[in-house]
Parts: sequence; C-alpha cells; structure tokens
Amino acid sequence: MTIWAVLGFLLASYAVIGNDSVQTLGTFLASNSKKKWVLLWAFAASILTAVLVYGWFAHGGDVSYGRLNKFEAVTVEWWHLIPMFGLLVMTRLGMPVSTTFMALSVFSTGFILEKIIMKSLLGYGVAFLSSFVIWIGLSYLIEKKVFEKPLDSGTKKNIWTCFQWASTGFLWSQWLIQDLANIYIFLPRPISPLTLVLSLVFMLSLLAYIIQSKGGKIQNIVKSKTNTLDVRAATCIDFCYALVLLYFKKMNSIPMSTTWVFLGILAGREVMIHSLLKKRNLTFVLKNLGSDLAKASAGLIISVSLAYLVQSLFG
Repeated sequence: MTIWAVLGFLLASYAVIGNDSVQTLGTFLASNSKKKWVLLWAFAASILTAVLVYGWFAHGGDVSYGRLNKFEAVTVEWWHLIPMFGLLVMTRLGMPVSTTFMALSVFSTGFILEKIIMKSLLGYGVAFLSSFVIWIGLSYLIEKKVFEKPLDSGTKKNIWTCFQWASTGFLWSQWLIQDLANIYIFLPRPISPLTLVLSLVFMLSLLAYIIQSKGGKIQNIVKSKTNTLDVRAATCIDFCYALVLLYFKKMNSIPMSTTWVFLGILAGREVMIHSLLKKRNLTFVLKNLGSDLAKASAGLIISVSLAYLVQSLFG
C-alpha cells in the first residue's frame, strides 16, 4: 500500500462523510436538532460499524459489497488524487457534488464510466417520478397537517420519532452499501483486519465531526426544502429515498451517484406539494430545484472532464 493510497482514502473518507452523508442524515439531523449530537452520532456510528464489519465478513474482505468488481486494482499514484482535491473544494463551497463521479471516474474506463453516469441519471428520473407519485397522497395525508399544526411533544411525536429513526437506519445502511466503494477504491482488495479497524475508527471520527457541526454547508439544501424540520416529513423522505436505493442495489452492482437520487426525491416532493397545496409560488420552487440540479450537473461535468484529462496526461 502506497502513501498515495492512504492519502486518497483519507481524502475520500472526508469528502464522502462531509458531503454525501448529509443527503442521508440531513433530514434526521434537522428534525432532531434539539437532541444531543453524541446520541445522534452513536446511532449512526453503530449502523456504519455493522454495515462495514458485516460486508467484510460476508464478502471475503470486500467492504464495497461487490461494487468494485468491475474496477481493476491498480497502484494508486499521486495523480489519482487530483479529482479528490477538486471535490474537497466544491464540498467547502456547499455544492451537492457526487463523490461517485469524482472518486471513481479516474479509475474507470470509458465503458464503466458511461454505465455509472447512465445509472445515476436513471436514478434521478426514478427518484423524481417515485417521489412525485407518492406525494400525491402524502401531500394531503401528511404535509397538509404539517402546515396546519406542528407536532407538539406527546405520544404522537414519540411514535413518529421512532418511525423516523427506523427509516433513517434503513436509509443509512442502503446508502453505505452504495457509497463505501467511493472510499475503498483507493485501498488494496481485500482489506486486512487491521486496515478494517483503522479505517473504521477514522470514519467514525469524521462522522462525529459532521454531526457535531450539524451537517455543514450541504445541509442548507435540506433546510431550504419544505417542512424538512418536521419529523413526519423527514420520515417519509428517508423511507422513499431508501426504497429507491434498495431498488437500484438489486438491479446490478454498478456504482451510482446517490446525490442524484437524493436530489430527485426532493425535487419530485417539492413540485407535488406546491402543485397541490399551493403554499409557495411554483416558479420559485422550480428555480430553487433548478439551482440544485445545475450545481450537481456542474459537478458531473467537472468530474468527468478531470477524469479524462488526468487519464490522458498520466494514465
């Protein structure tokens, strides 16, 4: 294992936990903002540990759950890290950039990269349509009640909180199965027990940092959407997102951008809520969603361009 492999892993871990994890934990953090961050971290950390350790045992040391089977193991060089530095810059700017494109594109052939992009775009479309259809009913069953009366403390809120923690756990596990490949692409496969332990400790530390800082700048995308601070809305968003990821997990082992799925879920929900309940001007809503999509598209263009540039110069 080279020093560049270790550095690549550290950068990828920071980028994935600091950027993509907020897609999964964002509504959870927003609706549980009054709870102690250590409790939230312990919940997320236990699931991360379980998914990582189970994957290592079940897949013979491959914690990516087979997502890297189509990627040839290579000796990591300094130039493999160039896209990761670009990702860190965009993450600090609060852009919803896909770590899948940035981390895996430089290791991909044209054929594999094309499949990753197509699966990710399909993910956005499926997520948008699924969310759009589901919120035809939920707009009246859940969202209308959220607008009319906040959920005060009591039995109902406690029940919804249990539902939300369950849906977040389900979503967090599905997301990890998809995105662990973005981190472990830099390390030799299969990984040793020592590497497993050290990498887990590092990621748990990063997770503590991002939860303690309440999600960082990417969290603003979640907060800008309707009712995401309410536990009922957050539960529905997480469960819908998890179901779409589960569907694509079973489709094939090609990695995909969970960022695009996340944006699709939020977009379909926003359009349907404000089409039916008319709480915001639909033009304003579409501009907000268009801004999110434009930032994600910029990340896609930059990551693919960087990959081709790096491979043509150094590959």
